[in-house]
Amino acid sequence: MSQLLQDLPSFAQRACFWLRPLGPDSDVVVSSRVRLARNVESFPFVTRLQADRAIAMRETAREQLAAAQLGGETIFVPMEDASPILRLLLRERHLISRDLAPIEQGTNTRPGRAVAFGADERVSVMVNEEDHLRIQAMSPGLDLDSAWESASKLDRTLETGLAFAHSRQLGYLTGCPTNVGTGLRASVMLHLPALSLVRSELEKVFTAAQRTGLAVRGLYGEGSRAAGDFYQISNQVTLGRTESQLIDDLRALVPVIVGFERTVRDALFTDQRTALADRVARSHGLLRTARSMATDGALAHLSNLRLGMHLGLFDQGDLEVLNLLRVQVQQGHVQALNQEPLASEPLEASTRDQLRAGFLRRQLSR
Repeated sequence: MSQLLQDLPSFAQRACFWLRPLGPDSDVVVSSRVRLARNVESFPFVTRLQADRAIAMRETAREQLAAAQLGGETIFVPMEDASPILRLLLRERHLISRDLAPIEQGTNTRPGRAVAFGADERVSVMVNEEDHLRIQAMSPGLDLDSAWESASKLDRTLETGLAFAHSRQLGYLTGCPTNVGTGLRASVMLHLPALSLVRSELEKVFTAAQRTGLAVRGLYGEGSRAAGDFYQISNQVTLGRTESQLIDDLRALVPVIVGFERTVRDALFTDQRTALADRVARSHGLLRTARSMATDGALAHLSNLRLGMHLGLFDQGDLEVLNLLRVQVQQGHVQALNQEPLASEPLEASTRDQLRAGFLRRQLSR
């Protein structure tokens, strides 16, 4: 395993490329992602893979991924070699899904599962999740074109050494029928604190997305809930549409949502400036003084600071630091950054809440 992953505190301290506030509309759009589902025709689909064939599939993928350039050092992690804390870190950094590597006690990961990613975490590939390969590329801000270019480039590279399951009539064949066709899911991560304060306006966003054939999900995509006012918007259908058409659907709607969020922010600033300033100051005070803090509370307070920064009500922070803290206050990162020596199993929630509060006090008192 890479030296990087043998030192989990250093890994948890690193800022992912896509967290940098460099992309367009980064005050609202945190990141853009493109994911491609692919299966190798010489292997059964994942649901029919016996253990020995799943391991063979993983080793075939490892060989091809080692030859591809994923951005700096290519890191390959078999899931059976990953501790529960490492699995949490990978999940919290959006490198793997909950399904790929469960951490619940008594739940074992299936044989042959793995993830490969570049050291900058711009590009990653899950092996033997729902499909043999899940290629993912992420970019900061509203930059779907860059994410698509990175994912498509790796897809073409892998296809030179792997024969992907494909039908002339249907397109790429996938484990789930909703992914058949292009196998593409494009999504953006949005920070919508103002719309979240005016629930009726947020509902309008959900309705507009659904009418356009898009889905609104929580912080970790399908099956997750919103936390810290972060939402994912992605396409739902892949069959019968080209990659460009699917990305264009997002490209058309997201700027409207960005403009809507900014309009509501301005209206709140004009009509409720004192209340907003008080909200931001209270969050800053609690983050600097609390002795125990749950994940949801930390994310909510950091969301207020992020909103305050963009409205000129909080000038003591840095957007990249706040973006990184949003990841680092989560369960695995809290433990990796604050527990010495680091245990391989998750801590009790109450202990973790105390470590999280201490970590935030240190970070925000600098």
